Amino acid sequence: MPTPHLRFPPELLLKAQGPGAGIKAAIFDVDGVLTDGRIFISADGETLKAFHVLDGQGLKLLAQGGIVPIVVTGRDSAAVRRRVADLGLAHASYGVADKLAVAAEWLERLGIGWDELAVIGDDWPDLPLFARAAFACAPANAHVEALASAHHVTLREGGAGAAREFCDLLLMAAGRYATLFDRVHATLDAK
Repeated sequence: MPTPHLRFPPELLLKAQGPGAGIKAAIFDVDGVLTDGRIFISADGETLKAFHVLDGQGLKLLAQGGIVPIVVTGRDSAAVRRRVADLGLAHASYGVADKLAVAAEWLERLGIGWDELAVIGDDWPDLPLFARAAFACAPANAHVEALASAHHVTLREGGAGAAREFCDLLLMAAGRYATLFDRVHATLDAK
């Protein structure tokens, strides 16, 4: 079987493991993380957004690897709800003004502590989560305050694979990346 090529620096992997029991959930912002941050509004008022397939696959792999993906977004749109549904994500909050309060509700509901949470965001509304989570990440094109507050800044930009990089990093730090990679190859070999 092939060996994965992806590598992260050891000190980053240690930080992404979180303290204690490890990362059990990850919160994802949408605009600027799962999208490039641009919002297209048609003459009829329909909101259109572009999502990257790498990010979608990363969210699915994260769930398969035992880390719960949670979408917490400040805006609500049919496009985002459709993408979340298409990916089969069970945990999402839309139109959120206070992301910290909503995150606390999700953590309580799931029985997860702040020290078991990772987050990826790109702007000021995400900063309270950065301050509380065990591991905070920002896309390369995030606002300067998010970049300065993050434990890691992705090489990829929001909407262009940043969320996938975050997912891969969390899976690798948890020791689950290679197992998921091997499963794909085992499936291919079975055909």
